[in-house]
Amino acid sequence: MQTVPISKFKANALKFIAEIARNKESIIITKRNKPIVKIVPISDTEKQNIPGKLATSLVFEKDIISPLGEELWEVCQ
Repeated sequence: MQTVPISKFKANALKFIAEIARNKESIIITKRNKPIVKIVPISDTEKQNIPGKLATSLVFEKDIISPLGEELWEVCQ
């Protein structure tokens, strides 16, 4: 696990985040040599629970009236 001073992290945040994602290793951010934050990569199980994840798995029907039939559709309105 790597430790990084906060000033160095601030200057290179995007580089560190890309490195964390690529290597799957966490880093600790320090301020005056004291650890203040630990940044960890997201796990594969956590990726499955991301809000909006089901948005791509929905099935859109072209015709929503025909499964009911014309008569029942009018009744349901």
